[in-house]
Amino acid sequence: MNFLTIGHRGVMGVEPENTLRSFVAADRAGLDVIELDLHLSKDGALVVMHDADVDRTTDGTGPIADKTLAELRALDAGRGERIPTFDEVLDAVRAPLQAEIKDVAAARALADVMRRRDLAGRVEVLSFHDEAVAEIARLVPGVRTALVASRYGTDVVDRAVAVGASAVVLNIRRLTLEIVEHARKANLRIIGWVVNTQDHLRLVRALELDGATTDYPDIKRTGRFTA
Repeated sequence: MNFLTIGHRGVMGVEPENTLRSFVAADRAGLDVIELDLHLSKDGALVVMHDADVDRTTDGTGPIADKTLAELRALDAGRGERIPTFDEVLDAVRAPLQAEIKDVAAARALADVMRRRDLAGRVEVLSFHDEAVAEIARLVPGVRTALVASRYGTDVVDRAVAVGASAVVLNIRRLTLEIVEHARKANLRIIGWVVNTQDHLRLVRALELDGATTDYPDIKRTGRFTA
């Protein structure tokens, strides 16, 4: 398999994260996959934002879950961008997507969209939460899933296998050769995050990972030549 470069929340190093502007820039830069994060609004809309509240990335305050889609739409998510819905991202870009979900409720909402739009081949579903991975796999037959981890040991491989994930997406600062070997024995793909420097890129290539999640589109160009 070719080494994949995955745009983290679009290209959040150069554009406002998790906005259509960021996703379109990632698509135009030729990144292989675009990663995004999903939450549910108060009225059940599947919206794209990383945090559980809007404080860090918009001019508003408070939890996403306490706001309707219309209220979220009124916020500035950076450079005049609005918080997009998942459907809008699907329509705006052509690249495959990695959709990270935070809980079982988001898994169920995402499953509805994936079945309606026949997305099992285009969207891989990620989560830090084992139960969310298991739930989306139950609801969408054939969906590809990955378990994400920041602090972990070799147990992350066993957890991924237990919920039927086909990949692990791992913080490179804790990645070891032992964990990589354990994942390979379990036939799991391995993606490293966040890969923003040449040193990071050399590390993930030396460990022979399957891909890298990056904030910067230039990693796509340099990744081809780094062994």
